[in-house]
Amino acid sequence: MKQIRNFCIIAHIDHGKSTLADRLLEHTKTVGEREMTNQVLDDMDLEREKGITIKSKAIQMEYAMNGTTYIFNLIDTPGHVDFSYEVSRALAACEGALLLVDATQGIQAQTISNLYLAIDNNLEIIPVINKIDMDGAMIPEVKDQIVDLIGCKEDEILLASGKSGIGIEEILEAIVEKIPAPKGDPQAPLQALIFDSVFNSFRGIIAYYRVFNGTIKKGDKIKFINTGQTYYADEVGKLGIGLQPTKDVKAGDVGYIITGIKNAKEVKVGDTITLTENPGASIKGFEEVKPMVFAGIFPVVTEDFEELRDCMDKLQLNDASLTYELETSQALGFGFRCGFLGLLHMEIIQERLEREFNQTVITTVPNVSFVAYTTRDEKIIVNNPGQMPDTTKLDRIEEPYIRAQIITHSDYTGNIMTLCLGKRGTLTNQTYLTQTRVELTFEMPLTEIVFDFYDKLKSQTRGYASFDYTPLDYRASDIVKMDILLNQEKVDALSALIHRSRAQDFGRKLCEKLKELLPRQQFQIAIQAAIGAKIIARENISAMRKDVTAKCYGGDISRKRKLLEKQKEGKKRMRQIGNVEVPQEAFLAVLKLDD
Repeated sequence: MKQIRNFCIIAHIDHGKSTLADRLLEHTKTVGEREMTNQVLDDMDLEREKGITIKSKAIQMEYAMNGTTYIFNLIDTPGHVDFSYEVSRALAACEGALLLVDATQGIQAQTISNLYLAIDNNLEIIPVINKIDMDGAMIPEVKDQIVDLIGCKEDEILLASGKSGIGIEEILEAIVEKIPAPKGDPQAPLQALIFDSVFNSFRGIIAYYRVFNGTIKKGDKIKFINTGQTYYADEVGKLGIGLQPTKDVKAGDVGYIITGIKNAKEVKVGDTITLTENPGASIKGFEEVKPMVFAGIFPVVTEDFEELRDCMDKLQLNDASLTYELETSQALGFGFRCGFLGLLHMEIIQERLEREFNQTVITTVPNVSFVAYTTRDEKIIVNNPGQMPDTTKLDRIEEPYIRAQIITHSDYTGNIMTLCLGKRGTLTNQTYLTQTRVELTFEMPLTEIVFDFYDKLKSQTRGYASFDYTPLDYRASDIVKMDILLNQEKVDALSALIHRSRAQDFGRKLCEKLKELLPRQQFQIAIQAAIGAKIIARENISAMRKDVTAKCYGGDISRKRKLLEKQKEGKKRMRQIGNVEVPQEAFLAVLKLDD
């Protein structure tokens, strides 16, 4: 007899998680006949290069214990704060989770955040300390941290090493003993929750789902409850190393379905699959994603807009946390206003567009979502500077605040406080987890962490700090719209919403950066930063000049002056009809401003 266990791994950004997942696969019989490689679950080039998990990956394994064969459905989840939506989707399809803690680092801020998500989903938690064979392993201290965090007994904590394979058998046995088998009736009306989907150029959209009740068979006529669309199940199967077709997928199992759907908008993550003949009720799906950072994505060549639209549809299918809507810009033409969960998420989306879809795109200045109130008390959501109401009609503007949780070594407490207070943060709590590890909690504006906060935090603490945040509320603030003008013409793609106290400094740095990046022309270019009609910073790019007086040797000075005046008039006419070409690097300059 076979029994099913569905579980995922909760960990911080870490190579060790991928290595441990590979070890679990090696110690079990994995469905699929492909040769095992390192980081078999992190199969995206970007994941291997950056050493992080970007996409949740589901895989099925078989494990024999005491004469019984157990089927394990493992979902490997990301660890970075920007991909927490992926984690929440994976947890909804599981009964248990492995809490993986690095023996050299201790508990990280994001691990705590993901742990609370698992507890909210009533999952069985199995604590595991990884990398116990490393020189800097602090096993007793990390055990104390885990006991304090989840209230388990010390002997319940498993010790393991993904590198050398220590403790893998103990983990597999604990999964069998502690994680409950999924409940569900194979004879009941079908209820299957879609937790992920991918686009295949040959076979259309492949949806991944967890069956809660009923059985789905090849050839069944199925219905997506939320969209109301009906299809035939051309192929169903299990998720091994590659897709493994089967006749049916029963209650408690995880599988895939191919129906030949080509339109990305017809499949929604969180939708419920049921049968048309004997329909089941809709399962409460995932909560709607709430973007934290907004930026414009435009094609470099305007004619590529329709192609970019198709690519965005396919990418959204694979990454449900990406949101976008149509936007037009005077400088860049047609494009999309995209919502991301963070700056790393934005960077990954841009990379994936270029690598997977061969789309070269321009990304505008990222900003967060503000709430503006007019003098008539109308509420306006401001996702980009162009939506900001006129200052004469504006009553007040509110910006989003977050609760930032930073765990670090006590030696770096002063550096972190200086950094966060400089970003308009307020210290609300300081707790010593151990004698050397401290947890700092700040309330600060989301605007301040959008650009370079995470990089600065890592450099200030030499990498020994973990950072997590949760949204709080909106608070009134002195936010202004700063425009960049090139020869008195606004470049809307370079406009930014910023706190008044930082506007002058930010504008000066941006003008200096643009002076380096913009190519010289035959005429002078004035780069200005302005708030309304007030110019707060200015730089000039001098014109390329030909020495028109070179042929004048000797003679009266008035001859040379006449030639120079003639040249000046020509430059003036050229400036009136000349266009300033803005290279792609200029739009990214804002992200790379040094303090």
